[in-house]
Amino acid sequence: MALKGVFILDCCYSSIPQLCNGDLGFKRKWVSLNLKKDKEKACFYMECCSSIQQETTFVEEENPSSSSLELRKVVDTKENYTSVDIKEFNSSLPKPLSATGLPSSHKDGSKVRVAYQGLPGAYSEAAALKAYPLCEAVPCDQFEVAFKAVELWLVDKAVLPIENTLGGSIHRNYDLLLRHRLHIVGEVQLAVNHCLLGLPGVRKEELKRVISHPQALAQCEITLSNLGVARESMDDTAGAAQFVALNRLRDTGAIASARAADIYGLNVLAEKIQDDLGNITRFLILAREPIMPRINRPFKTSIVFTLEEGPGVLFKALAVFALRDINLTKIESRPQRNRPLRVVDDSNTGTAKYFDYLFYIDFEASMAEHHAQSALGHLQEFATFLRVLGCYPMDTIL
Repeated sequence: MALKGVFILDCCYSSIPQLCNGDLGFKRKWVSLNLKKDKEKACFYMECCSSIQQETTFVEEENPSSSSLELRKVVDTKENYTSVDIKEFNSSLPKPLSATGLPSSHKDGSKVRVAYQGLPGAYSEAAALKAYPLCEAVPCDQFEVAFKAVELWLVDKAVLPIENTLGGSIHRNYDLLLRHRLHIVGEVQLAVNHCLLGLPGVRKEELKRVISHPQALAQCEITLSNLGVARESMDDTAGAAQFVALNRLRDTGAIASARAADIYGLNVLAEKIQDDLGNITRFLILAREPIMPRINRPFKTSIVFTLEEGPGVLFKALAVFALRDINLTKIESRPQRNRPLRVVDDSNTGTAKYFDYLFYIDFEASMAEHHAQSALGHLQEFATFLRVLGCYPMDTIL
């Protein structure tokens, strides 16, 4: 017997009555931290259809997929090295949040606090500053720590990478979007300019190896091959720059941003060393509450859903958008973790096992528009699970 479609919309907008009936108007309870000076814990209830915080802002990480780099320390004399004491300077930088070191509260202030993954000088920090130029950027050592920092009211927003024109999708963050109950409230598109960094007085011809995030190394293949250097991976680009500076590695360069060179006292030996100059990373802005969808500017909506087994089911799912002239900008599939395999009966050969998928889709339409509401209502007819991850303004500025 076919399962009835289940539609989950994290916040029921009053402007979409077709999707927000009484069955969806449930109450949710949060235990939060009071951000006032008394810092007392407070519990509060919020109606799913309550007023939504209105926002008008729009909007690499460094995906910690590789193991930590173990490089021997090289004892270097201080000849020709006239920069500031890097260790003393580094002590003044904000320490990244970690899963075991999340504080119980944060200071009360008017400045927006935005979490990002990596160290100061990372591309994710640049994306956070593009979205919120006056924000207090808070580094985190892992993607999931940034999610939790928002949930625990330690920060107001998180800016995390979701895809790159050269490296493709950041699958870890797709999985975390489903695991955590945050809302996409904006996006940032950031042009990535990879620079080759080294200690002051070092020429790029003297380098014997270059360290950086694996994607950065892959994106600069031609330049590194011409230099004839060895390549070693680190968790993030800014961390690679910091490592070279702290250990005074004169034979080692780092691929990172020009801002990382300024922060860690390194010289830019070469700029724009990536193989393809059209290197752009798209970031998502996450918050605890969704924003009100509008029609006065281009909006994008992100959803995730699952489908029943059957011929042409995925075609039918995509057709609900094509029939209404809604443009799809992104399609991503991820195997379900709680049910990775689906058993299907075959007529004469017993049973077959197939991967069971989650489908992530971005489409160009606002949930305030009738045709977007109609498309999701149609999709609900044969989707076994459907959740709106966010409806947010598109970033059209590089």
